[in-house]
Amino acid sequence: MIKVTIDGIEIEVEDGTTIMNAARKVGGKIVPPAMCYYSTLKGSGGKCRACLVKVAQGSAKDPRPMPKLVASCSTAAQDGMVVQNITSQEVLDVRRGIVEMLLVNHPLDCPVCDQAGECELQNFAFDHGLQRTRSEFPRREFDIIDIGPHIKLHMTRCILCYRCTMVADQLTDQRVHGVLWRGEKSEISTYIQKAIENDFSGNMIDVCPVGALTDRHFRFRNRVWFLAPFDAHRHCTKCSGKAVVWLRGEEIYRVTGRKDEYGEVKDFICNECRWDHFSKTDWIIEGPRKFEGWSVINANKYDKETVELPEHLYSKLDNKKWETFEGVT
Repeated sequence: MIKVTIDGIEIEVEDGTTIMNAARKVGGKIVPPAMCYYSTLKGSGGKCRACLVKVAQGSAKDPRPMPKLVASCSTAAQDGMVVQNITSQEVLDVRRGIVEMLLVNHPLDCPVCDQAGECELQNFAFDHGLQRTRSEFPRREFDIIDIGPHIKLHMTRCILCYRCTMVADQLTDQRVHGVLWRGEKSEISTYIQKAIENDFSGNMIDVCPVGALTDRHFRFRNRVWFLAPFDAHRHCTKCSGKAVVWLRGEEIYRVTGRKDEYGEVKDFICNECRWDHFSKTDWIIEGPRKFEGWSVINANKYDKETVELPEHLYSKLDNKKWETFEGVT
């Protein structure tokens, strides 16, 4: 075990733990944002540069600071290391530039994007972005295409995080899509217009941090804040069968994998669970899905036991029951 200090908080972690995962053990605002890193996907990280941090002290043996900011998702913590994240103005300034770079070609179509309400780039831009772009160049534009019977690709929204290619590599041996061309012409596409039809292709949608890969069956049918997500499971011979069913009334609008607090799926689900079982009788409902208190998905749903909000918000409600957000700020 080694000791690492992140934003003044000392934590003990196993040797070999990355700075990112060390920060996640503490939790809260000191956790660097991640647009490409995904703990369950080998080889992910180090591409978006959103998680850059400042190492003010390399280790107890070598206290010299690192000369440049480092990617916390791919840099191993050392015993005695001192890391600055939100306490470093240099980090915050660079992070603002990273957001601006990611948004250079990203379209302003949040009002019609199916990822709205659960978009990692939306949250990242809200926390660190500028109010307007400084770019005067035309944005890249691509046609919206179907890359299989279940998935629609909006390449215009893609930030090239490579998650979709990695999940295809590691869950199936039939990957038929990848990154074509180089530089600003790089794009995700299928080889010779092949269709993506493997049994785990739907996980590409779950791991996409933006709205580049969308569910053709759920497109434009509803908004996530109108739906009530519930943990559910079923007996499945292909996957764990553990999923989240999104209900409005008695109707299931979509089925997704279970994401943790960092938006990562630990147990990937098969396409049969995702698209072939839209009846409540097909599932064993476990209970409401727990989300962060600030999530728009929580609006007008659930009670205090389901979500996490500061205690002062509940003091305004009778019997501390959260039945509505009216009057609560």
